[in-house]
Amino acid sequence: MDSRAQIVNIDPPYAIPGGEIVIDCTDFDTSDPSKCAVHIGDSPVQVVALGPQRVLAIVPEMKSGTVEVSLWSRYKCSEPAYITIGKKLAGDLHPVANPAFDPEDGALFVTRSGSRGEELPVTLFRIDISGDVSEYSGDISNPTGISFSPDGQMFVTSRLEGVVYRITPFKEAVAFARNLGVASGIAFDRNGLMYVGDRTGTIFKVNGIGEERAWTQIEPSVSAFHLAFGPDDSLYITGPTVTSFDSIWRINPDGDLDTFFKGLGRPQGLAFDREGNLYVAAALRGRRGIVRISPDGSEAKLVVAGINLVGLAFSSAGEMAVVSIDSVYSVPAQIKGTLLP
Repeated sequence: MDSRAQIVNIDPPYAIPGGEIVIDCTDFDTSDPSKCAVHIGDSPVQVVALGPQRVLAIVPEMKSGTVEVSLWSRYKCSEPAYITIGKKLAGDLHPVANPAFDPEDGALFVTRSGSRGEELPVTLFRIDISGDVSEYSGDISNPTGISFSPDGQMFVTSRLEGVVYRITPFKEAVAFARNLGVASGIAFDRNGLMYVGDRTGTIFKVNGIGEERAWTQIEPSVSAFHLAFGPDDSLYITGPTVTSFDSIWRINPDGDLDTFFKGLGRPQGLAFDREGNLYVAAALRGRRGIVRISPDGSEAKLVVAGINLVGLAFSSAGEMAVVSIDSVYSVPAQIKGTLLP
């Protein structure tokens, strides 16, 4: 009789270093924990919880790609299962919201935002499709949200100045709209109208010549608002508060506000796929990473394990770019995002 453990499932199937995964198993002999181990790749890793049918483990810094996961007990090894580890593209950054893919050439833009009022020589970086990172602009103080308009122009909010900047093809930052409070989240609807979230509670509409008007009010956030338009043309908003049971707000085209989903810890950047699923950087039932919520808001599931995540974006090729408070990763999730920013 084979007394080795069997791995039944690994949840979630994707992770970045620091993320916590759940390994469901059978026949794992944990009677002597000192002789038990979890290996991801070739090395033993930190175990958070150990049981005969479930193990929680932390993904270490390691090479990206599909790697083996195995359980060891009394020198007997299970048959391997597999998990996909995201590739680190850049570090020493300070994103505070979603990155954004340039629809023109597929390059990824991400910020080094800094603490409030901090002056940094470079605050916007470009990562091309080959993974090369280059400095792009340092003209924006505390850059926060990034979005591309339907005609391909890039706009960036400054939460320090309450300004939205348009980035020219010559990498110049030109003020486009002002008086937007603590401007953070930014998104465009399918008609090209800009929406900006002031974390003190106001959602602004901004027209094509930069004129702003307050559209609606919601609960203030302790950090930032994050905005995304769904396939129903409603605006979806997250804004972390001091609770651990936050909501995703939804505002329909008429300005009516309701709660789309409730029960997330510190929800931040969000994006839709083409099937209408919503992905959010948040914690769900104590587990942190990227959460997928069904189109009707009835189901939520962790799909990428990670810590300190603040945003995500989908490339045209199905790559998921995930940003933490200091780094950006590529996860080959093969998910097609919506065409709206």
